[in-house]
Amino acid sequence: MKLSMPKNSNKILRSPFVIKLLVIMFGVEFVKGAMLVSVLPVYMRDELGLTAYAVGWALASQYIGDNAFRSPLGWIIDRIGYRTVMLLGVLFTSLSVLIIAFTDQTGWIITACVLLGIGTSPLWPCVITGATAVSGNEAGGSIMSVIYMSWLVGVGMGPIVINFFIINRYEPAFWLMGVIMVAIVTVTFTLPGRKASRELEGRTVEEAPQAKRGPLLKRARLYFQKVGQSLHASRLLYPAMFIQNFALGLLTPVLTQYARTVLHLSPQQYSYFLLAGGAITVLGLIPIGRGVDRYGTRWFLHAGFLLAAIALPLLGYMRSLPLVFIVVAFVGLGYACIIPAWNALIAKAIPKEERGAIWGFFLTIEGLGMVIGSIMSGRLWDSFGSHVPFLISGASLLVLFVLHLLIIRRGRISLA
Repeated sequence: MKLSMPKNSNKILRSPFVIKLLVIMFGVEFVKGAMLVSVLPVYMRDELGLTAYAVGWALASQYIGDNAFRSPLGWIIDRIGYRTVMLLGVLFTSLSVLIIAFTDQTGWIITACVLLGIGTSPLWPCVITGATAVSGNEAGGSIMSVIYMSWLVGVGMGPIVINFFIINRYEPAFWLMGVIMVAIVTVTFTLPGRKASRELEGRTVEEAPQAKRGPLLKRARLYFQKVGQSLHASRLLYPAMFIQNFALGLLTPVLTQYARTVLHLSPQQYSYFLLAGGAITVLGLIPIGRGVDRYGTRWFLHAGFLLAAIALPLLGYMRSLPLVFIVVAFVGLGYACIIPAWNALIAKAIPKEERGAIWGFFLTIEGLGMVIGSIMSGRLWDSFGSHVPFLISGASLLVLFVLHLLIIRRGRISLA
């Protein structure tokens, strides 16, 4: 069956503002993926001679910086607009690349990773807040699909492309990342400022969050109390957001180890392994996003949660390569259903007056799930076996399926 786009969806996806956000998303995630996957782990061990402990702290500091600043930055977006927040972010990201390129000290490397986390923390609140402000609920699924496609392509291409620039030395790789960041800074200067941001979101001055007198912490506390009262969602949405990324975090650190030590895949076979799931997810995002806009989120989430919950434990026990690729493809299809539908569901719970702060808060909850899942993953692997992270991830998605059913029954979000 052919799925038609909502009436204004094509116009939204051609919006210069949305295109700029997606370009910034792609560029920053390209640099971040290249840095964290292909450059830092090998560069710190082989070129700088640092310990695995130092490498672990450096990478952990990036995730901590990213998640710690998402909520306050979302709150700040509501007050000063997109340009200033995003510009500070990309400048911090550029500074982190510059520091890593010119230092060999562990302390400075860790500092640069913290700056990388702080610099990338405005990315998701700004992009999702801005894109959903333009699209509204009418094309929420389609716009979420495009956002995640931009993210997946950027974070996937970064590590692959940068390897072609790392032959005998790292300078060409750092030059490439520097050029990309200069281009992203240039694009960021063209984003709307405070007044234009409010007009873009359809808010009047009276509707925009007002600065009240009193201590900053008191104002922030009162603001988030107001936000909590205005949310159109069941409280079950909070643990559901955590679990959704916890399930993903369980898999991220062990996929490479599973492919190389359990399945004994060559680097080329491992690339095919990743493409089997990643390509299906990316290719499925747009049509499923259109389906979400037309039919609602409910059945896509039912299908996605159950499909991934069944496929992931099977993947942990699978040893036949042809079957592995088939199961990975089903995992990719499951997440192609989950990603646009889940984020469109969350977007419906957010009042437009506090969109930035709530997206920042929600993304922090999701980020905590990713961090804790990543920490537990290695311990589960070492203590109980290579299949256990996949088993627990699948079980988490079954719990998420049940929570989704309860959220529907509470009826505080329109899912039809």
